[in-house]
Amino acid sequence: MRIDWVADAKHRGFYSSFQYVTLIGGQLTAIMVLLLLQKVFLTQQELQDWGWRIPFVIGALLAVFAAVMRRKLHETEAFEEAKKIAKPTGSIAGLLKYPRELLLVVGLTAGGTAAFYTFTTYMQTFVRLSVGLSADETTYVIFGSLLFATLLQPIYGGLSDRIGRKPLLIFFGVVGTLSTIPILTTLKQTKSPLMAFLLICAAWVFVAGYTSINAIVKAELFPTKVRALGVGLPYAITVSVFGGTAPAIALYFKSAGHEDWFYYYLSGMIFLSLIIYTTMRDTKHESAMHRHE
Repeated sequence: MRIDWVADAKHRGFYSSFQYVTLIGGQLTAIMVLLLLQKVFLTQQELQDWGWRIPFVIGALLAVFAAVMRRKLHETEAFEEAKKIAKPTGSIAGLLKYPRELLLVVGLTAGGTAAFYTFTTYMQTFVRLSVGLSADETTYVIFGSLLFATLLQPIYGGLSDRIGRKPLLIFFGVVGTLSTIPILTTLKQTKSPLMAFLLICAAWVFVAGYTSINAIVKAELFPTKVRALGVGLPYAITVSVFGGTAPAIALYFKSAGHEDWFYYYLSGMIFLSLIIYTTMRDTKHESAMHRHE
């Protein structure tokens, strides 16, 4: 018996928002595993001696499970129908026929991925070293803020199905540009775990405007035959260049004695993406999802 769960055109934003629910959920799961090992099962010495390997073993087992699940997935009816019209292409030559869309993926991703990595990966280091919270306080603050971020994703995704993708992206760009420096500056100055939690949550109010819908926006830019490569390649490169490097850039500025320079860097990255958001089409209303040429 085959059961398919595929988002219809009216709910793509809502369902695609769960991409970042799973991304953030992975980080929440990692924190929970760490807390269980630290507080319930192992002593600090056991954790340092051999217990640190346990999360890696769990991750490896889950990777095998995910690989099996992916092998059993069925293609959508729309994709099967598209193959009858035009064969999917994985060639760079075919992808280069869509230069504007490629540049759009880079532009709309750059600021968003830098913000995402800042308020997830780097935030643990920032709260611990710059704010000065204890290890336990840091863990609880980050866990709570990530849980809040997870809850925002489907709300914003559903909202995009009603008002469009572009308003949410512009919301992220405008508020992110204006609020990033004040939030990070105030966060560094506070010594209260509650205030730190509230400030990070405030950042997620605008960051979720990007994370919740970025997947569907990119998918709606390309016709079927080049969609996988058109989304995957420029997105992966942009995340590597601007997202993965965000913590390293922040730490570099901190080591140079100019930590606040990173606040301006991040705000500037969001502003550059804002320029793209204001000039691109709203992909909800002008989607290429139906195009199979």
